[in-house]
Amino acid sequence: MRFISNRLALFIVFAIMGITAQAQEIIPEQPKDTIKPSIPKGRSKVDGVVAVVGDFVVLESDIDLMYREMQAQNMPVKDIPRGELLGKLMEDKLYAHHAIQDSIIVTDAEVNETMNKQIDFFVEQIGSEDKMVKYFKKKNIETFKAELTELIKNQKLTEQMQKKIMEDVEITPEEVRQYFAQFKKEDLPVFGAEMEVAQIVVKPEVSQAEKQIVIDRLKQIKKEVLDGSSFYSKAVLYSEDKASVPSGGFIKVNRKSPLVKEFKDAAFSTDEGQISEPFETEYGFHIIYVEKIRGQDLDVRHILMSPKVTQESVKKAKEKIEKIRERIVSGAITFADAARSESEDKETRNSGGLLMNPRTLETRFELTKLPPEIYGDVESLKDGEVSQPILVEGQRGEKTYKLYTVANRYDQHTADYAKDYTRIKELALREKQKKAIAKWSDQKIKDTYIKISPEYQNFPFVNNWIKK
Repeated sequence: MRFISNRLALFIVFAIMGITAQAQEIIPEQPKDTIKPSIPKGRSKVDGVVAVVGDFVVLESDIDLMYREMQAQNMPVKDIPRGELLGKLMEDKLYAHHAIQDSIIVTDAEVNETMNKQIDFFVEQIGSEDKMVKYFKKKNIETFKAELTELIKNQKLTEQMQKKIMEDVEITPEEVRQYFAQFKKEDLPVFGAEMEVAQIVVKPEVSQAEKQIVIDRLKQIKKEVLDGSSFYSKAVLYSEDKASVPSGGFIKVNRKSPLVKEFKDAAFSTDEGQISEPFETEYGFHIIYVEKIRGQDLDVRHILMSPKVTQESVKKAKEKIEKIRERIVSGAITFADAARSESEDKETRNSGGLLMNPRTLETRFELTKLPPEIYGDVESLKDGEVSQPILVEGQRGEKTYKLYTVANRYDQHTADYAKDYTRIKELALREKQKKAIAKWSDQKIKDTYIKISPEYQNFPFVNNWIKK
């Protein structure tokens, strides 16, 4: 569906305002293809199933509520037919159904992290947790969370299924050339203004005494667990890893997991049912409890604690970065050389402090797509200007000082094959991935049990749901 690119938040809101797949709710009868249902006096009907996709169903009220939420978000809905929204909902169900068939796993930690962020957003918008529950017409917060959890899980299954389809799609230089050659001169892509941003990072030093306090505390927790306490409960109470706290510190680990080396090494060197000794990573100190070993896949729980930084250390870090800035401004050293020799951020140090765009894996950022916290610090910088030291506090309360500079600026321009090859390749790959997904959908629709209510069977769906 072309009119919505990423509607996780939208999907969550309209669905939790409605009902789960198995529910039966009385809703007002409504004329066909209307956006705002009329309510004839004395008449009502049981909410009906309008489509079945594999093990999932889509209800009439799902479409109604999607319209309502789109209107609440000030999205234009006048010219969007009900069948188009039904098609989008069926796409989501198709992905989720086959994700389950392909044994794709979404962890409780992933779901809980997203759920907590979503609830925080709702509370911020509506005013309080109680108001949120009333707004969505739920009995209590537990019911609300249960429905939200199931919905997020299905959405993440959809995302993982799409990712699996696309991950094997590759593109050759010849395919990139053919993609670019198809454009007429007046239809060539236009790339917006961009900039390259560099940083220097100085972290307050953590004293050995503060590290020992954390090590001793983790050893004490380990002893208490061995004496009968629950590791799950200790993780909920004391771990500083917010993503895994709701699931009691649970993480699935294998050799390909995107975790730091020290963490994986500790996990694979600890026997099933055992708890590791405290070990250090860039995030702080951990202990790991290996719950289950299944070949090269581990179910582990962990507790993370970070040593505290003293005010004296913060002061010394500020003084250090101020001296670095003075040397750069005076011309004694370039920003790039200072980053290579002084910055404590290992990801950007070797590139002279240049930040990497995680979406394109290049150093250029479109102005509108810079992380908001960085954009606010660099938007007013002139060419070659160095920001004042900026104190940044991370999610776990860790503090760092940063200097920023704009290394290069690039004006908006029409795509040039030689100069913009990497970006053109990205567009070409994206187009090929879309075709791969379309091909996958066509095949899976043929292989999946699908049933659509008669009133929608004549709708011109983008996908061949009717299997004509």
